[in-house]
Amino acid sequence: MTTRRTTRKIKVGNAFIGGDAPVLIQTMAATKTFDVDATVATVDYLDQSGAGLVRIAVDSINDAKALAEIRKRTTANLSVDLQENFRLAELVAPNVDKIRYNPGHLHHLEPNLAWEKKVEYLVDVAKEFDVALRVGVNCGSLDPTKLAKYRDQLANGDAGAQENDDAAAVFDPLLESALEHVDFLDSIGFTRYCVSIKDSDPETVVLVNRRFAALRPQIPLHLGVTEAGAPPRGVLKSRLALETLLAEGIGETLRVSLTVEANQKAKEVEAGRLILENVASGNVIDPATRLPNLNIVSCPSCSRVQNGRFVELARTLEKATEFAKDYPFKIATMGCRVNGPGETDDADVGLWCGADKVNLKSGSTTIGSFGYDEIIEKAVELLQEKIRLYDQQAK
Repeated sequence: MTTRRTTRKIKVGNAFIGGDAPVLIQTMAATKTFDVDATVATVDYLDQSGAGLVRIAVDSINDAKALAEIRKRTTANLSVDLQENFRLAELVAPNVDKIRYNPGHLHHLEPNLAWEKKVEYLVDVAKEFDVALRVGVNCGSLDPTKLAKYRDQLANGDAGAQENDDAAAVFDPLLESALEHVDFLDSIGFTRYCVSIKDSDPETVVLVNRRFAALRPQIPLHLGVTEAGAPPRGVLKSRLALETLLAEGIGETLRVSLTVEANQKAKEVEAGRLILENVASGNVIDPATRLPNLNIVSCPSCSRVQNGRFVELARTLEKATEFAKDYPFKIATMGCRVNGPGETDDADVGLWCGADKVNLKSGSTTIGSFGYDEIIEKAVELLQEKIRLYDQQAK
């Protein structure tokens, strides 16, 4: 195994990321944050299972209030996502060890305020309450200006970064967004942060993280394949990306994002441990290992999932579409609004799950909204129509 690169070392609670610290395994609770008893029990269980950092979803003032009580009752290292409301930072910061913000979400609240001002506010909060930050760039929720720019360049035939590892990759919105934010953070003198650049495609994860590590070698990286799906496919996707990067000495912390029930989240920790053991023993998966042509994407279960049937729905759909495994289509099953629009807009068959209904999409076009008991049949019918047109064009 290649010797791990030496990055900055940042403190997160009683743990460290980067430098000479061991690779830290992370996971996320999937209980409702306002259910304090259940969340505390889950956090402690995940902590005891080997998670060095446990993330909790906080989307409202009520969640922030619950977080304060959760903090009193656990010694585990805690992290939160801000999602669209960056102003929640000042409410959650006193009770966590790390805050993750997504550059793509900063435009939602106070759209007339420059993103630089929003980041300066986050940095001020982080300094005041002694917490670390994570810049979390995600394919399902990209900065719309970056995405529009990249699409324009693709249309003009200017972008080729994803086909050439040696290319500058300046047209890749994932990479460009990450570079823009880390350069700004450094320029204002804040260095207590790590970066994640995630995609649902393992090859893209390898390419973009490899390139970022070469361009900004001092910055610790959080590795992960977003919306990897249910085991065993989700574990395989994660191994393809994470074992490849870690074997090259890239990566200081990781999360394996799996579609599993709330009481099964320790499987993410187990998969993370397996990946680290494989890298340490030299038993790294062959990066040429091929996944089925049919790309199944589903988000990891978390407290934002609006209906508990989401996990079983994702598993059932995967089994129901095995007949199409040789076709180059993408199926995305998303449990909430956070990354639901982005991932389903890019899918041939997209299921965006609400509390009572599931939105069925073909690309950015909504086909209809259906009940949980009928959506599988409707999704299979849509896939069969895609296959019919594909076969017709192939003749």
